[in-house]
Amino acid sequence: MGEWEERIGLVAMHQIRGVGWHTLDKLRRLGWDPGRQPTDAELNRWKREIPGGTVARIGERWTADFIDKVDKELAVRQIQPVTLLDEEYPPMLGQLPQPPWVLYVRGEVSLLSETCLAVVGSRKPTSYGRRVTRQLSREMAARGWTVVSGLATGVDGEAHRAALEAKGKTIAVMGCGVDVVYPRHHRDLYKKLVHEGAVVSEVPPGTEPHPGLFPQRNRIISGLSYGTLVTEAAEKSGSLITAHYSLEQGREVFSVPGLITSALSRGTNQLIQQGAKPILQVEDILEEFPYLKPDPPRESESPGKVAVSEAEDQLLALLKEEPIHLDQLAEHSGQPVTEIHQHLLSLQVKGLIRQLPGAQFVRV
Repeated sequence: MGEWEERIGLVAMHQIRGVGWHTLDKLRRLGWDPGRQPTDAELNRWKREIPGGTVARIGERWTADFIDKVDKELAVRQIQPVTLLDEEYPPMLGQLPQPPWVLYVRGEVSLLSETCLAVVGSRKPTSYGRRVTRQLSREMAARGWTVVSGLATGVDGEAHRAALEAKGKTIAVMGCGVDVVYPRHHRDLYKKLVHEGAVVSEVPPGTEPHPGLFPQRNRIISGLSYGTLVTEAAEKSGSLITAHYSLEQGREVFSVPGLITSALSRGTNQLIQQGAKPILQVEDILEEFPYLKPDPPRESESPGKVAVSEAEDQLLALLKEEPIHLDQLAEHSGQPVTEIHQHLLSLQVKGLIRQLPGAQFVRV
């Protein structure tokens, strides 16, 4: 009879095809011991509750050799499994009605138990959405909060980057295997998160993204967090799913108000109508959690103010959330267009502004 460590037995069982959350729940209720090989009598008893094909795969695959192979492969790939049997399992996530049996983590596991805020929103935000996301995420990270998002294009990426720029902490929860970079253009950001934050998934490594995994992923984003902040979202945005999970989990929901004429503010404005707290500054979030005092990044680690010239500062004063054309900048600043080009390029390199199509510019 084979025996092994319970936690790695659970991890290996989680990687057998057909064994999902409900199957593991049924196994535990049937008295399954993840630390030893089941007898033929136990396998036959399981067939009364679990499809026979799944039980057959368990009997065939869940062996000492397979479990050892899973353990070694995760170690080689620098993926750390965290199970419901572990002390490191995040307590906020453990409060959910259906907490993940296993989390796969690349990066700093301890971040999962930090004081977290979910920041989510549109995959195609406006310049306003990008700016408020970066501002609020940066300031929350600077206050010691861990920013949790989903590494998606748009608001998610902006939230992660802003937290990292503040030398703060951030977690990306994936809708695919923790070793699968999605979207592909976030490869550099993914690498940075692995080294300076954490990347997490509840599906086995190697799992490719598909639509059904993202709502499932969203409950973890909200489940790790004391609250969810939606910075910009359309009426049927996926980020609203995260907000609704947050409500179901008894957590706070915050929403950034936007123009009533903007399609990308309909979701956030509706959340406010439904009772979400409107957010104008980080203090609006912090005042809901007076009992939480996370440690901010050490002052020596905080980013210094970017130096700009007098001419660059003059242009920055003209740049707002709404795009402004190069000709308008020249008209309002009184600077020659040739000089403005040089200053704008310098400001882009410093990460303070962004160029849009049609010779238009916005502040970041």
